[in-house]
Amino acid sequence: MKTVSLIGAPTDVGASVRGAGMGPDALRVAGLYEALTSSKLNVIDHGNLAGPPTPWTPPKDGVRHLEEVVAWNRAVFDRVTAVLAAGQFPLLMGGDHCLAIGSISAIAKHCRRTKKKLRIVWFDAHTDVNDATISPSGNVHGMPVSVLLGFGPKSLVGWSGEAAAIGADEIDFVGIRSVDAAEKETIRRLGLQVYDMRHIDEHGMRHTMIEVLQDVDEDTHLHVSFDLDCLDPADAPGVGTAVRGGPTYREIQLCMEMIADTGQMASLDVVEINPALDVRNRTAELAVEFIQSLFGASTLAR
Repeated sequence: MKTVSLIGAPTDVGASVRGAGMGPDALRVAGLYEALTSSKLNVIDHGNLAGPPTPWTPPKDGVRHLEEVVAWNRAVFDRVTAVLAAGQFPLLMGGDHCLAIGSISAIAKHCRRTKKKLRIVWFDAHTDVNDATISPSGNVHGMPVSVLLGFGPKSLVGWSGEAAAIGADEIDFVGIRSVDAAEKETIRRLGLQVYDMRHIDEHGMRHTMIEVLQDVDEDTHLHVSFDLDCLDPADAPGVGTAVRGGPTYREIQLCMEMIADTGQMASLDVVEINPALDVRNRTAELAVEFIQSLFGASTLAR
């Protein structure tokens, strides 16, 4: 029986608005622990990691709160590393999306040690490939992919043991519909695989996910990085950077069930739930449903 370790990271240190730090407890209130145990999983809730408060100061050298971002990501990196070493499944509960730096750096290091092929499915309205030179805000939740690709502050890169934690061919983006002008050039230059909303509209979500998952095999460590602003805000209002026109509830459910069908998901980040902007915890409750689907819940036995 799989053991899932819940890791809370209650911070909005990389975000543009306050509130994402309440995300881990919103997931708990929505019944995440109970939902997973009802799916016949062993679950350990490690509680919340500790880290510095968000100072809400202006950017310095193009980055906001770098010292605090490093501290929070180091705490995430250390805990995810320990969970993987124990043979358990790390489920990071954010917090904002800058936390993917620590989480995926630890996973990349683990994959190199175990000689597993890493694949990341990045569900988001944004590609998060800004860096200090092009970011209009300096918020690090818009930079984690760049950092993981090796383009970022020296204090955040290289944690996996390599200059770049991941290669451009190891990540696929789904649901993208908000990309800054300079990011577009970065995406083109790096050759990143982005399945934006136009692609989904033209080809459908099923075909899109077949493309995303086509080379996942038994030697793959499949990591899901799930930003709740990937969904249309009509379904998930409790996010800090909502963008209309996203995938529907049913489309995301299909994504999660198709990922579960691979049997290869080995780690998960759930981020950017902002209860301060939510309606009766609706967004966290949706997240719990989707997490259940990722672990195999479905209408019929398949």
